[in-house]
Amino acid sequence: MACLHDHSCEEHDCSSDWSLYKHIDLPKVSALNEAVPGSVKTVFRAWEQRLNSSEGYLESNEGDPELIVFIPFTSDVKLKSISIVGGADGTSPAKLRAFINRDGIDFSDAQNMQPVQEWELAENFQGVLEYQTRYSRFQSVGNITLHFPDNFGGDTTQIHYIGLKGEATQLKRDVVATIVYELMPNPSDHKTRAETGGGLSQV
Repeated sequence: MACLHDHSCEEHDCSSDWSLYKHIDLPKVSALNEAVPGSVKTVFRAWEQRLNSSEGYLESNEGDPELIVFIPFTSDVKLKSISIVGGADGTSPAKLRAFINRDGIDFSDAQNMQPVQEWELAENFQGVLEYQTRYSRFQSVGNITLHFPDNFGGDTTQIHYIGLKGEATQLKRDVVATIVYELMPNPSDHKTRAETGGGLSQV
């Protein structure tokens, strides 16, 4: 399902407040089959700057339109929607398949694995389309892999912007929080009535 921006963005969570851009672990973002190594990092920016590709764009190798983009987050996120701005002349991606919380997916894996969700994409030069996720499937997302298997007939695939919207949780990916509940208090950990001269025990 795609969301067209012909509405009031304040009422539809389209503002930058919902952008997950600041929660992307950008140094660890990577791509397979990119013509210029590291160029994938240029497609992530604030929503307001989605049409500004002055710093470059992601392009596949000549004659091979397939791309895989790996996006890790600095904390778990709940992903609401994805926006893709592609290139002109048939170079925009035509299909998107998403996998979550899986590291090291290559083209063979992507072709043989069942995605969490997939979308048929439209050419979206102005960034006005957003593709809604099946929200219940995109909870606690530590990383997402985007597989673009084909385009609209161009020799290469170009991606100028990838936008992700949702909510970040407080759980950092590099921290494991252990909460211990005291189900059976240890008597030695508490002062007794005798020790306190009566009254209630103090924890």
